Amino acid sequence: MSAEGVDLKKRRMLVAATSVVGAVGAVYVAVPFVASMQPSAKAKALGAPAEADISKLEPGQLMRVKWRGKPVWIVHRTKQNLADLPTLDDGLRDPDSEVPQQPPYCKNKYRSIKPEYLVAVGICTHLGCSPTYRPDIAPADLGPDWKGGFFCPCHGSRFDLAARVFKGVPAPINLEVPKHQYLNDTTILIGDDGGKS
Repeated sequence: MSAEGVDLKKRRMLVAATSVVGAVGAVYVAVPFVASMQPSAKAKALGAPAEADISKLEPGQLMRVKWRGKPVWIVHRTKQNLADLPTLDDGLRDPDSEVPQQPPYCKNKYRSIKPEYLVAVGICTHLGCSPTYRPDIAPADLGPDWKGGFFCPCHGSRFDLAARVFKGVPAPINLEVPKHQYLNDTTILIGDDGGKS
C-alpha cells in the first residue's frame, strides 16, 4: 500500500486516542491493586497507640490495657514497693537492665518515667505466657523473701515490681517496657513517646 492513501492526521488522532484509553485503563486497574497493599483498618488499629486513664488507679493496684494485641500492665506502686526494689538486686538476673528491654528514658532503678507507675508488657520472656500479678508479701507458695511482683504459672518465672527477672528461673530477660508518655497527670499514651526514644 502506498503512503498516498494514508491520512496521517487521522492516524495520529487514532494513536493518541488509543494511548489515552490505554492509560486510563491502566490507572483503573492499578488503583485497586495499590490500595490492596495498604494496611487494613483493623491492622492500623492494632498498631495504634493506646491511651490509659490512671486517675482511679489506687496504690497497689494493677490496670490492664490492650496494645497491639498484647496485655500491657500499669501498676501504681506503693512507697513500700519502691523502697523494696533496691533490696532485691542481689537475687535478680539483670538488676540494672543492661539488656535493652525498655526505652532509654526508662533505664533506671524503677524502669519507669515516674517511679510510682510501672508500665510493662505482660508477656513472659520465656515462652510467652502471661504472668499473674502477685502483690502479696511472703505468700506460702512464693516464700518469705517475696515482696510482690509477677509470677508466671506456666514455668515458674518470677519478676519483681520493676518487671525485672529473678535468677534461677526459665525467663532469660526482664519484661519489656513499651515506649510511652504522659499526656497529662492522669493519662498515659502507650506505644508513642513523642520521638524520645
